[in-house]
Amino acid sequence: MKIVVISETHEGERRVALVPDIAAKLAASGFEVALEAGAGEQAGFTDDAYREVGVAIEADRQVLLSTADVVLSVQPPRLEDVEWLRAGAASISLLQPTTQGAIIEALAARGVTAFSLVMLPRTSRAQSMDALSSQSSLAGYKAVLMAANRLDKFFPMLITAAGTIPPARVLVLGAGVAGLQAIATARRLGAVVEAYDVRTAVKDEVKSLGARFLELDLETQEGEGGYANVQSEAFLTRQRELMTEHVAANDVVITTASIPGRKAPLLVTASMVKAMHRGSVIVDMAAESGGNCEVTRLGQVVEVDGVWVDGTINIPSTVALHASQLYARNITNLLHLLVVDGGLKLDFEDEIIKGCCVTHAGQVVNERARQFIEAAAAHQAIQTEVR
Repeated sequence: MKIVVISETHEGERRVALVPDIAAKLAASGFEVALEAGAGEQAGFTDDAYREVGVAIEADRQVLLSTADVVLSVQPPRLEDVEWLRAGAASISLLQPTTQGAIIEALAARGVTAFSLVMLPRTSRAQSMDALSSQSSLAGYKAVLMAANRLDKFFPMLITAAGTIPPARVLVLGAGVAGLQAIATARRLGAVVEAYDVRTAVKDEVKSLGARFLELDLETQEGEGGYANVQSEAFLTRQRELMTEHVAANDVVITTASIPGRKAPLLVTASMVKAMHRGSVIVDMAAESGGNCEVTRLGQVVEVDGVWVDGTINIPSTVALHASQLYARNITNLLHLLVVDGGLKLDFEDEIIKGCCVTHAGQVVNERARQFIEAAAAHQAIQTEVR
């Protein structure tokens, strides 16, 4: 079986789907592994490092794709790449059904079996394949460093002969994987941290990291698969009212709240930003899905009423080396589940395979993916009609 790793062409994407040490293990297991020339450069891995472990380097992308049994990538293949893939080939990537419906439909039409790590079930058995969690953890860490770099204050308490400087105050909104790592990182830097989540079940995890759990007079919103429920507008309005004074009291706010397949909930309004101290920092980790902050600008760092609002996208790519190492482990763990006796053996009774397989045998086989695509198409139709 030939496994092919392609270069990432998405703007700002520096990660690579396979790193040399993991590639060596695949080669030792009997797989033929080929890499597009230069694919690992931006993540810190040279072509020579791959050659040393038995990986073939190919400069012609079309040749690679047309001879692949399995294509590994971080972002999914481009539309123009799909026409080079063989019917029956497989693709494994962070394919996004919510925004990449055209690519999904092209993959189905081509007869490609596409797997999305975004759609992986959130179960204990799937943890070793869970790329969303591994990448979110890195993003939570880096988001705090971005905030600390921008803030014009010390994070830890500083005691000097000239007096004592109090520690920075950090509020983390959302205590999922990214939020918990943000809490831990801010605490390591010496900040006083408080965190809020609509799921009160995470209270103990927050407290175990040395942060205070912010309790608001609201009902818990526990959802399926470890995610929060979709909140009503009435709930969000009341939440913002209760949170206003807490946002204003902090030097840094890290927002991480998102629900797969839906626009990120609005947590921080423009008026709340205006109430913050000048020089404060907001890092909106949900910028790509619409943003938790009303004044976030996608992919930009802007100053609004004296407050820095960071809408950087694809934060894991800013720590590309370690992000690639973790992603490579996730993707190969899934690959080992899919490959039996040297070939793809798809057991659709397996919840992991069923959950993350998006296209197969010319069809979009994932019900959630179909719903996302149909919803996106309906939204586009409405927008076109309005224009």
